[in-house]
Amino acid sequence: MRAHLEELVMQSLLHLQRDGQLPADLEPAIIMERTRNPDHGDHACNIAMILAKPVRKPPREIATMIINRMPESRHVEKAEIAGPGFINFFLTPHARLMVIKDVLREGEAFGCAETNSLEPLTVEFVSANPTGPLHVGHGRGAAYGATLSAVLQAAGHSVQCEYYVNDNGRQMDILAVSVWLRYLELCGEQLRFPDNGYRGEYVYDIARQVRSEHGDSMRYKAFEVFDDLPADESEGGDKELHIDALIGRCNKLIGDANFQSVFDTGLNSILDDIKEDLSQFGVNYDKWFSERDLEKSGAIDHAIDCLDKGGHLYKKEGATWFRASELGDEKDRVVIRENGRSTYFASDIAYFLDKMERGFSKALYIFGADHHGYIARLKAAAEGLDKNPDSLEILLVQFAVLYRGGEKIQMSTRSGKFVTLRQLREEVGNDASRFFYVMRSHDQHLDFNLDLAKSTSNDNPVYYIQYAHSRICSVFVKAEQLDMGYNHAIGEASLDLLTEEHEIAMTRLLSRYPETIETAARTRSPHMLAYYLQDLANGLHSYYNAHHFMVDNENLRNARLALIDAARQVFRNGLGIIGVSAPEKM
Repeated sequence: MRAHLEELVMQSLLHLQRDGQLPADLEPAIIMERTRNPDHGDHACNIAMILAKPVRKPPREIATMIINRMPESRHVEKAEIAGPGFINFFLTPHARLMVIKDVLREGEAFGCAETNSLEPLTVEFVSANPTGPLHVGHGRGAAYGATLSAVLQAAGHSVQCEYYVNDNGRQMDILAVSVWLRYLELCGEQLRFPDNGYRGEYVYDIARQVRSEHGDSMRYKAFEVFDDLPADESEGGDKELHIDALIGRCNKLIGDANFQSVFDTGLNSILDDIKEDLSQFGVNYDKWFSERDLEKSGAIDHAIDCLDKGGHLYKKEGATWFRASELGDEKDRVVIRENGRSTYFASDIAYFLDKMERGFSKALYIFGADHHGYIARLKAAAEGLDKNPDSLEILLVQFAVLYRGGEKIQMSTRSGKFVTLRQLREEVGNDASRFFYVMRSHDQHLDFNLDLAKSTSNDNPVYYIQYAHSRICSVFVKAEQLDMGYNHAIGEASLDLLTEEHEIAMTRLLSRYPETIETAARTRSPHMLAYYLQDLANGLHSYYNAHHFMVDNENLRNARLALIDAARQVFRNGLGIIGVSAPEKM
């Protein structure tokens, strides 16, 4: 309906331009917004205020001109001028009711734009280093990324979801040496674990797997491992120098092949766990992209060569630097170290270029809030590659904090003291986890109340919405039990009988769904869908409590059943996008 109203305004402007009442070169954007107060109509347009300056006329005068030259429409009851020059449109009752037919006929497709009608996107999210299980912070990124991807797809984008696997580099080496040290403990060695090693119980599990495969063949005495190493931080030294020396000692003692075996066992074990965890959370990817493959395929060399040809590289102290500071970053960045190895940033540059060369118009990155510095450096890289910096979009997800019994739960990833995503799901369920994660804007901190998420009360938003859906289902069960089954044809033919205030409110709510999807996609704000579903649930519960559905009048009964059947479909559509079930019984 919004598109129809925009077309009416456009036709009026064309008539006024043809008649010479408006300049012929005007091409204003027509913005039609839903009114907040039903007393002000159904939609409002600010076009008269936009035209006031170029036309040099008062907005209300321009609004009068537009209304007077607007074609008649059987869907518009009247158009009025309000405030400084808004044009408020009041739809006919029949036009408002059309949404019920639209929902019932389109079903799962209601609210969705034509497939691939918008630019193709790639969305990368979570991409946690495979150095440990996913924790609740990763869970928020997973829920946000999956829901945003679904919203974008519903809005008409072709979307590819990707997980970038950091399966190379120093952090993975630290994991490998952590596993090997736990392996030595299982072999009976007593040793002091490094300050910045990975300490979680999962490291012991991987070490047991290594020992079952290798026996004691990689066992060395503790003094052979730690002799002459730089002191750790707790011993008055530098923990980074200590762990790097420990990695080198491990590699020297057990050899490259065994070190790679431990490395791969740790990587595969944790990555398999991550994949299973996300799959059970309802988060699935089209592509798991390996950092190793970037290097093997020559993609990093290709990206470096592109930067070099553009004159964006220089040598300094044996390393190769990217002139990022000339392209908006705070400083220049090393892409090739003194030892000839490429940096993590070089891999990031190559990964972005690979996305663009695969044909995507835009690459969306969903990072944690602590990755704010990545925005400028990746934008600089895009420009250095002669790509539009706007083709790269970084969305930062703020932290999620768990509360139980009013108390904050303390967490530390490196020490192994954290709540895993799997533990959260087991405690509150997938539905509550997915919904609670996206019911606040991604750029706001999230206080996750575990007690509320588990409660079966109207204060729990996901319960409140699911209960609305199950209530609708119960009405149809009752209709069958009373031998008053739903007749679709009669219901659609009798919609004009829906004149109660709650019924009008419900049709307004249903008609908001496509706009909500469109706006949520454009602003990257899937929490708008969560808000919408809460509003729809509130409308449904109010309608349910105020009116009977199993009335004797067959036409009215089926019209009301058609209305709540449409609401049931929209609940399913919206909850499905968020990744939440729509139970028929509760």
